[in-house]
This record gives sequence, structure tokens and C-alpha cells, in this order.
Amino acid sequence: MGTIVSLEEIRHILKSDMRILVGGFGISGTPLSVLDQVLHTDIENLEIVSNNLGDSGMGLHKVFMEGKIKKAIGSFFTINKEAVMAWSKGELEIELLPQGTLAEAIRCGGAGIGGFYTKTAVGTALTKDKEIREIDGQRYVFEKGIRGDVALIKAAKADRLGNLVYHTTARNFNPVMATAADFVIAEVDEIVEVGELDPEHIVTPHIYVDYVVQSTYIKEGSEYVEVK
Repeated sequence: MGTIVSLEEIRHILKSDMRILVGGFGISGTPLSVLDQVLHTDIENLEIVSNNLGDSGMGLHKVFMEGKIKKAIGSFFTINKEAVMAWSKGELEIELLPQGTLAEAIRCGGAGIGGFYTKTAVGTALTKDKEIREIDGQRYVFEKGIRGDVALIKAAKADRLGNLVYHTTARNFNPVMATAADFVIAEVDEIVEVGELDPEHIVTPHIYVDYVVQSTYIKEGSEYVEVK
């Protein structure tokens, strides 16, 4: 069941050397307020699992620029030019996965499945040092399931139990990440009373959520603005 806490209260959960799953696609569905709290800690050597490493000085881009990330697992890193430069210099380890493979690996982690076979990326550098198996005359690569120590996710609404509702494409990786971590922190735009959410609209049940925090960002047009 999700406990409603202040942003400052989540800091003690975050530790150095953790693998942290971070929701979002670009900035959409990214827990910006929670990621800002990482900057107020002395943690380092983080392994981040996310589609990308932030954008335009927001979210994971800030965390990366503070030197807190040692490895990133994801699909689209070129939006963060500094991360690409760090990788080219050997200062950042990157594991690149096709987007569907990333999503399925996290789903497997949440479902207790060790991994899966896929044809995607077979014959490319992305399968280096991975098991290749022929099934029915076609070659497949084995991909391990992904779990994290902590998941930082974003939703549109939560009730006081921690049930979550998402808004359109801002859902992206967030629901599956909620199932694949030992501790889940959900940042939400609005907190409502129990019973106010339509049960048919709830995507993530409260059993997956440990902490709920109120977001300090609002969307104005295509931009996200922090409200102090």
C-alpha cells in the first residue's frame, strides 16, 4: 500500500550502487520532482534503466550531469549529447536494447521470468556475448529479465492507498516498472480520496506502490514548469 510522503522523505531510500528503474519517454511520464531529489543526496555509481537519459537539462539529464550515473540501460541515448560524449570517452557504460526488448525485459522481471528469446537485433552488435539459439529454423537471442532495487515512476493521479491512473502516452514504461522493483516511488499530479478513482481506470494497483509523492511540476503547452 502506498504511503503519502514528502519529497524530502524519499531521499533515505536512495543509495549508491543501486539499479534504479526510471519511467518516461523523453520527458513525458518522467518523475521530474523525484529525480530532482537525487541531486540533494551524495549517492553515486547508479545503474539507471530508462528509455533515455533525460532531455534539455531536465530529469535524468540533471542526474547525469552531476556525475551520479555509472551505467545506463535503455534504447535512445542520443538525445543526451553529453552522455554520448561520456560513453565515447569510456566515462559511461551503456547497454543499448531495442525498445520492445527493453519493455519485455522489464515485464519479465516483474513477472518472475528469467528471460526470453527474440529475433530482434540478431545479427547486430547488440547481441555480442549473448546466447543465440535456433528455433524452428530461425535465430533468436536470449535476453535476461530486468529488475531494479527501486523504481521511480510517474502517474496522473493516485488515491490515498496508492492506486494509480495514467494519462495517455505518459503511461509508457511506468506500469511495467512498478512491478519490477523492490521499492516503488510514484510521483503524481493529483492525490484524491479512496473511492474517487474509477476502478476501471486504475492501471497500477496499490499493492505495487510503496511511496506516493506530490509532483511540483505542471505542464504548460509542451513545457514542464516547476511550481515552487
